Amino acid sequence: MAHAHALTHDDVMRPPAGREPGSGVYNEKLGMWVFLGSEVMFFTSLIGAYIILRFGHPEKWAPPGEVLNVPVTAVNTFLLICSSVTMVKAFASAQDGNQRALRSWLLATVLIGASFVGVQVYEYAELVHKGFVPSEGLYGSTFFTMTGFHGFHVTVGVLCMMFVTWRAFQGKYTATDHRGVEVIGLYWHFVDLVWIILFTIVYLI
Repeated sequence: MAHAHALTHDDVMRPPAGREPGSGVYNEKLGMWVFLGSEVMFFTSLIGAYIILRFGHPEKWAPPGEVLNVPVTAVNTFLLICSSVTMVKAFASAQDGNQRALRSWLLATVLIGASFVGVQVYEYAELVHKGFVPSEGLYGSTFFTMTGFHGFHVTVGVLCMMFVTWRAFQGKYTATDHRGVEVIGLYWHFVDLVWIILFTIVYLI
């Protein structure tokens, strides 16, 4: 009886598999939050440096729309926002155990994210063709640094999303275990939010 009682007590005290003791959050999600915390500091430093340089040397920046193609980037921004919507739909489908909808929404997110990267590559090619390159003073160096790092993050996100989508087509996610979908969703919403901020301060102000 004492042994049985000890086992029952251990079972009660033992945290669920994959969760940190006392946190109530599974390891992958906790790890993603820690990673995103470091990413917040990274992009905050980039944006802060950009603001200081721009307002410290306003003569080195062209007016909005003079060099950059704002309409094309605005459409690209809308695409990325739409990808956040499809990601929300994918997560909701995973929670409901709707495998068909989960696969469709994940695939849509991958396609939209890849389209965003493709448009950004096209924008870069057009800017370089016009002579606007990273060595083009403060404006060029800060523009390509900020948007380039973000584009790299989106590209990584698309690749990870492809892996999650592949696993979804294998039926790896269920209504009770869809951690991969939630974790990549957190990352994807983060890069979307960062882009909205970058688009506002780099293209519109």
